[in-house]
Amino acid sequence: MPDGSRPYDWPDLKLGMDLNVHQRVFRIINCDDFTKSFYANEGVNLGTPEDYPANPFEYARSMINMKTVPPDQAFFKNYIEVKLKGGRPNGGLKSFLDNDRRVLSFSILWDDTSYDGGEKFYTLNFFLSDKTIEV
Repeated sequence: MPDGSRPYDWPDLKLGMDLNVHQRVFRIINCDDFTKSFYANEGVNLGTPEDYPANPFEYARSMINMKTVPPDQAFFKNYIEVKLKGGRPNGGLKSFLDNDRRVLSFSILWDDTSYDGGEKFYTLNFFLSDKTIEV
């Protein structure tokens, strides 16, 4: 709650701010393009995005996992799934899910200071329809 007496609303969420949720402090560091355009249309200053801290493990793991499935194998896999009455790829589903609801999406960071903690990365979604927050 911004001042302790009312719940958060979308104008309260800014880039570079610390967000206290149940005694856990999250840092809002970035957001998606829809959120940027929404704030611009409403005339509210969103703030400046911040970079994620460097993660050496993630870089090392990405170098190990550079192998990708060739496109012809991916096509064959989809063909077999459809032939066996499995899931059918639906090209229009992504467009529907992306445009069905209006959601402001922020990238947040939690610096857990407990013994086995560390920096943990989450996505904060603010649903404009009912003003709920999802981490």
